Amino acid sequence: MSKTYERLLVLEGAHNVRDLGGYPTTAGTRTRWRSLLRSDGLHLLSAADIDSLLKEGLSTVIDLRGVEETALEINPFGADGRVQYHNLPLFSALAPIAAAAKAGAISFDMAARYRDAIENCQPAIADVLRAIAMAPEGIVLFHCSAGKDRTGIIAAILLAIAGVDDNTIIEDYALTGTIAGRLIERLREKSLRGGVDPALIELFLASEPQTMRFMLQHMARIYGSIPAYAVRIGLSDAEIEKLRHRILT
Repeated sequence: MSKTYERLLVLEGAHNVRDLGGYPTTAGTRTRWRSLLRSDGLHLLSAADIDSLLKEGLSTVIDLRGVEETALEINPFGADGRVQYHNLPLFSALAPIAAAAKAGAISFDMAARYRDAIENCQPAIADVLRAIAMAPEGIVLFHCSAGKDRTGIIAAILLAIAGVDDNTIIEDYALTGTIAGRLIERLREKSLRGGVDPALIELFLASEPQTMRFMLQHMARIYGSIPAYAVRIGLSDAEIEKLRHRILT
């Protein structure tokens, strides 16, 4: 009898840990369960949470946060020899709300930031994709702070390389807004205590489907496809094939 998997992994210290498995592809296959996990920050994981992830098969953690974030909220896997840990900072423009507030931002267009990241952070994106492609067998978990923006863009690229259609990718992106209520509320309260403008907070915390749709349309218009984008930023055909092998059943 085949095992039944849940997309959301219920943990005490993280509330947006999601499996990218089970999605249909245009070729008639499905993405593989317990191969890739996308997640919010891991700094509040309990010992039981860590044991649970290891029992599921976690072998690699890729932390997309910057130096200031990792210093303030320490990743429990950073010094855990049971997994490979990579800190590959991605998209400083998409760092948490406090960073934008500190910079004096008064308005925010998330779709424009995503497009800017796709164009201006190509070496970093290539490093992350290459780390996933070359990871040992077992689950690869990649995460940022909320598991929405930096994590969401990498998840979209991976799903597209696997052949998942745009609408499904957009639905996966928008799930943060519907299943990560506890996380969103915690981030909202933290930002309000820091004196961040409430309107700016809501812009940052939104997971509007149209934001991801605009990004996918931009990549199709400029590069033709996301696999073509992966080639343009330096991945070899062999590395892209390794990504497909990891993602697909």
